Amino acid sequence: MKRSLLSIWFGLALLVAGSASAHIRSGEGSHAGLPVAEISHGEMAVIADYRGRIMDLASRAVDTNEAFRRVLNYAEIQYSYCLWGRMPGSVTDEESPFNECAHAYLAATKAVLLAMRDMPQEAAAAAEIISAVDIDMVRRGLSLVTCRFSGEGFNTADIVRPHWGEIPLHPASMASLTGLAAILAAGYFALRRVLRVQSSE
Repeated sequence: MKRSLLSIWFGLALLVAGSASAHIRSGEGSHAGLPVAEISHGEMAVIADYRGRIMDLASRAVDTNEAFRRVLNYAEIQYSYCLWGRMPGSVTDEESPFNECAHAYLAATKAVLLAMRDMPQEAAAAAEIISAVDIDMVRRGLSLVTCRFSGEGFNTADIVRPHWGEIPLHPASMASLTGLAAILAAGYFALRRVLRVQSSE
């Protein structure tokens, strides 16, 4: 329990430290990395549902190259910056402070999936996922759904952070983070109590 709580605190500390830097958009940042094509708002909702399968296949990919690994790494980093997709509305609500960073990690996830079409050992599984995504897009009528970030491309050299200053204006995000803070605070004081009891024995 102690190690788990410390890991959570450390992760949040890194995120808060990162938020002190200015928000970086791919159009304004360095282009020393690899470009990642944009993803539409409609595509995001479906790719998010298949993210687990895509990343699992990518993690087992054998026939990889440096470009693939860099985009895969970017997808994972962006996912963590977006609080692992846990914030309510981060994918579906364009007003969410986490929507742009969700665009970034899902655009990279899509790029990873498309790259696997050209890998001999992963091509069949990737094609199966792509087919399922296409069917879901049509079935749910999401093909033409866009938002303010739908035309934004990304770059593996640029980290897109949440819009922290907008959280108080987004009730769902504010409620979720307030609840998380309360849980962490309760866990911290419970841990202190346990350690105090152990030290007195």
